[in-house]
Amino acid sequence: MTLLELGPFIRKERKRAGLSMQALSDMAGVDRTTLSKLENQHLPEMGYAKLERVLAVLGLEFSVRAMGGLPTLKDLQRDNERGLE
Repeated sequence: MTLLELGPFIRKERKRAGLSMQALSDMAGVDRTTLSKLENQHLPEMGYAKLERVLAVLGLEFSVRAMGGLPTLKDLQRDNERGLE
C-alpha cells in the first residue's frame, strides 16, 4: 500500500473509530491540516514517526513484507475482522 492509498484507508478507520479529524490529529500529535492532506491524497510524503502515531491511535501498525508477496494468515484474519475481504 502506498501513502496515497493509505490516506483513504486511514479516513475509513478514523470514521469507524468514531473520531473526528481534529480528535485524531490531537491524539496523534499531528497537525489537522497534515491529516486532511493525507486522507485526501494531497500529501506527497510523511515522516514515519507521525504516520506511526496516527496508525497507533487507530489500533493499526506497519507490517513489512516482500513486494508482491502473498498476505500472511495474520494479514487475512485482520482484513476479515475489518471487513476488507
